[in-house]
Amino acid sequence: MVDFAMIEAARGRLAGNERLTPLLSSPFLDEIAGRRLYVKAECLQHSGSFKFRGGWSAVSALEPSLRARGVIAFSSGNHAQGVALAAKLHGVPSVIVMPTDAPALKIENTRAFGAEVVLYDRISEDRDAIGERMSRERGLTLIKPFDEPLVIAGQGTVGLEIAEQAKEVGIDTADVLVPCGGGGLTSGIALALEAKAPGLRARPCEPAGFDDTRRSLASGKIERNAAMTGSICDAIITPQPGDITFPIMKRLCGSGIAVTDARALDAMALAFTRLKIVIEPGGAVALAAALFHRESVEGDSVIVVASGGNVEAGMFKTALDGRHP
Repeated sequence: MVDFAMIEAARGRLAGNERLTPLLSSPFLDEIAGRRLYVKAECLQHSGSFKFRGGWSAVSALEPSLRARGVIAFSSGNHAQGVALAAKLHGVPSVIVMPTDAPALKIENTRAFGAEVVLYDRISEDRDAIGERMSRERGLTLIKPFDEPLVIAGQGTVGLEIAEQAKEVGIDTADVLVPCGGGGLTSGIALALEAKAPGLRARPCEPAGFDDTRRSLASGKIERNAAMTGSICDAIITPQPGDITFPIMKRLCGSGIAVTDARALDAMALAFTRLKIVIEPGGAVALAAALFHRESVEGDSVIVVASGGNVEAGMFKTALDGRHP
């Protein structure tokens, strides 16, 4: 349902609208990781995360009369902001279904981009059902956060940039560690690397206790998380991998890596200290995997995606204080 040609087409639609995010490095981080470490700073992307790419890809591909009716999405925050901003820049309305426990900053930013925010209870209500119902009732086009080919294609443009940037620094073989929720970013990057840099291998990274993709890849079938709350990595907590994304990851990705919340906070602090970038907890799990699970990484170089930087001040202060368990 999604292929490399769709990723190339998404890049064409994104041209001039996205930020080409840098590939950063630090000798201090290299020493901790035990190899050359490069960070793809998608936390510097429009709306503060890679999700703008998928949002723009999906909104820009809609037939104009359909797009004019507006779009709807459900998200804990980053997809919400990405779709809301893409809709705003196209001059069309957006409705975003968000959990009540989403970080206040993400809810505020989504509203600031002009979206109508509809809150729901993550424990007792089904966001898919809410989105589908409102889509039907209001004639809005539903843009799913990861199990949507146009969204996956947009996220895959990160992989195209990684392939090009890795070549510039002389890397042709490496693990590419990716924060993974439903798998839209991971599967998109994997497809792009297969075509443009087959020596680079995508590997999903998740919070400990919410490692449905890691377990799914190990068992060969889709596994669900037992809970939907209990980690600070809200951006990448999903029930299970997507029906579209999992087969791609199963075919192309290496094994998954799970990291604790404490290690994600450690990675956030190191990213700020050594690279001068701000990463949210979910966006820091790949860096945490490279730094603190070095035995799980292969090769002399590793590339990690810092997928988002939408973190509230209190959480960021916790990371910098270094007094977490």
